[in-house]
Amino acid sequence: MQAKLILEDGTVFTGASIGSTRTTISEIVFNTSMTGYLEVLTDPSYAGQAVAMTYPLIGNYGVTPDMESGRSWVDGYIVRELSRQASNFRCEGSLSDFLLAQDIPGICGIDTRALVKLLRDKGTMNGMITTEAVEVGEVLPQIRAYEVGDVVSRVTCRKSTVLPGKGYRVALLDLGAKKSIAQALNERGCEVTVYPAHTPAQRILDSMPDGIMLSNGPGDPKSCTDIIEQIKLLYESDVPIFAICLGHQLMALANGADTHKMKYGHRGGNHPVKDAETGRVYISSQNHGYVVDVESLPKDVAVPSFTNVNDGTNEGLRYLNKNIFTVQFHPEASPGPLDSGVLFDRFIEMMGDA
Repeated sequence: MQAKLILEDGTVFTGASIGSTRTTISEIVFNTSMTGYLEVLTDPSYAGQAVAMTYPLIGNYGVTPDMESGRSWVDGYIVRELSRQASNFRCEGSLSDFLLAQDIPGICGIDTRALVKLLRDKGTMNGMITTEAVEVGEVLPQIRAYEVGDVVSRVTCRKSTVLPGKGYRVALLDLGAKKSIAQALNERGCEVTVYPAHTPAQRILDSMPDGIMLSNGPGDPKSCTDIIEQIKLLYESDVPIFAICLGHQLMALANGADTHKMKYGHRGGNHPVKDAETGRVYISSQNHGYVVDVESLPKDVAVPSFTNVNDGTNEGLRYLNKNIFTVQFHPEASPGPLDSGVLFDRFIEMMGDA
């Protein structure tokens, strides 16, 4: 069945429908990872977005247990070629069947390289994936009017859960957390209690955790106004805090900094980040479309700890006179390199010193 991808600038790509045949409008972003498509599909940070994969062949190892949540969160999926035959000893089904079961509309057979070049040139755009015979001019106002909205409330857990452990007790605020974050802590012996995003700070503090983790998540950080107010209270508590991605941005906003939307973001598994203290460069997994404006951060609050080697944007902050550090990238690395997993060990040491 024929499908079309219509961008807000009027550009139309024509290909074949994959997955669900329903029409969807979302923000169109791209991911440069060569593998890990299941982790991408099930990462809650992609809520409100359709993802174009730059690697030309997707689905060759089918559906395996490598998922970051119990379902897919992307609004659409865009690939050059979808493998119809999967080959892997852990394969539990085809990616095509997975997209259909998850009601994810997609398109294949288009020039994804041309699409990505367009997004890099003009910036992230809204787009529609449809199998219907629509008039482009008639749907453009609807496409341009789309807003991602409050996606954190959509992806966060509905009730608290506990991963038992015999070590430090960590409270994980689920802003759209990948399950590998809790697993990384649990594997280091921590008991991890996962809290919904809108949990009052006092409830978390009353549980007397040894440390607090702020997770990744989707959307514009400035839209999380209520959560930012609660993070201010967590900041003032002196409990050790480690924050990743959206959590990193919200902690900065809670302390007077500003954030802005990037032209097309960082999404992939090969982004180099430099440690300001040691000079070491880590290859990192990333998925974000917003960044902290370092110049807006009060100098007596925090200092940059990591910088993106490619474009010089901020990738981490170390808070002064506080047991708090935050990073923009994903040290749990699912998918991606394991270079920065040592940051979880740093968090463990911080809790021991508190």
